Amino acid sequence: MGRSTEVGRSTGFDAVIIGAGMAGLACAEDLVKEGWSVRVLEAGDQPGGRMRSDVRDGFVFDRGFQVFNPGYPQVRARIKVETLQLERLSRGFLLCGRGSRRRFAHPLDGLSLWRELPTGRLGDIKDLAAFGLYTGRTALGGARGLKSGPDLPARQALRGAGCSPQFVDNVLRPFFAGVFLEDELETSSRVLALVWRSMMRGSATVPAAGIGAIAGQMAARLPAGTIEYECPVRQLTDGGVELADGREIGARRVIVATEHAGARSLLPSLPQVATNAVTTYYHAAPRAPISEPLLLVDAGSAVLNTVVISNAQPGFAPPGYALVSTSVAGASTITEPEVRTRLGELYETDTSRWDLLARYAIPGALPRMTPPWPLTRSTRLAADRYVCGDYRATGSVQGAMASGARAAREAIADAGRADRTGNP
Repeated sequence: MGRSTEVGRSTGFDAVIIGAGMAGLACAEDLVKEGWSVRVLEAGDQPGGRMRSDVRDGFVFDRGFQVFNPGYPQVRARIKVETLQLERLSRGFLLCGRGSRRRFAHPLDGLSLWRELPTGRLGDIKDLAAFGLYTGRTALGGARGLKSGPDLPARQALRGAGCSPQFVDNVLRPFFAGVFLEDELETSSRVLALVWRSMMRGSATVPAAGIGAIAGQMAARLPAGTIEYECPVRQLTDGGVELADGREIGARRVIVATEHAGARSLLPSLPQVATNAVTTYYHAAPRAPISEPLLLVDAGSAVLNTVVISNAQPGFAPPGYALVSTSVAGASTITEPEVRTRLGELYETDTSRWDLLARYAIPGALPRMTPPWPLTRSTRLAADRYVCGDYRATGSVQGAMASGARAAREAIADAGRADRTGNP
């Protein structure tokens, strides 16, 4: 369609988008391409929502441990990944605890996975064969088939694939707890399959300037002045929105692209979606306790996982230091000294000289995607009101961008129908 002809309000905006996270930025990009006049209102001082980075004293802190998969379809369509200077984490993970350290390599290309077979430490041959078959079907099959299968709790699906309870509980559960931020493998089996497929087909990478560089790239492509920062919205009005400072901005359509709690405060009729929380600690160490950017998974679940993130991106720490990122489930009932003690056990090193530099508690880090979980939902909530975000799709960059793109498509389609009928 071309530019909307419905502009008749005082400001002339076709759409106001609340939130400059990944969903809001994708929606704004698509509406601007359509010729719409758009204003994005962001409460913070930079774009990205939960995907933001802070730089302090020569250290780069992502707001929560975050890795970037450049293979997502929405990412390939929107992001110039070659400008991000991506560095990859080691494929696989090291499962630590219960008196052993077991390396679980990438199932499709890691010889060390199969070297573990004779030891039986990762599981017996039946378990590894069953999980290998599950991985092959997931990684090599089509996404459409994965989306159409029965939706079960992830634990039940893995057991149905032939994995023993011991293998699921002792190997897979600790790893996926860090992926989905829940410890019981209650996540939708469809979501599990799609996420595992993307992990097998792609890579976990870290941008040189931090995860915030992705949103920064998208924001920079919008026309100057499109995003207004430090601009919280108090409420929606019949003609647009009212800001916290009392100003009103009129728009024919309003698209709420905030995190779920913020969206419900503006749209009380929005259905409740449970979320999972995470707390991430950043410690500075005088030297790296391991030499590679390998994810250490805590078999005992005191923490979820930890990684020397400066091994992947040396620029994340000034010379003479290593930066260690550690994630803990929930709002972190474990204390920082307890985290530090556990890190000493996981890395098998003295952590007494490590300095806590930053702590990020993220209450709504991911939607709790229990089955039956709809992989996509309409963004229309009411007349001229739309809502988008990862909780309306899947908890990922791909899900957030796809939801934002859907909001743009639905708003454009609704405007086209209104143009044809002459109705608002």
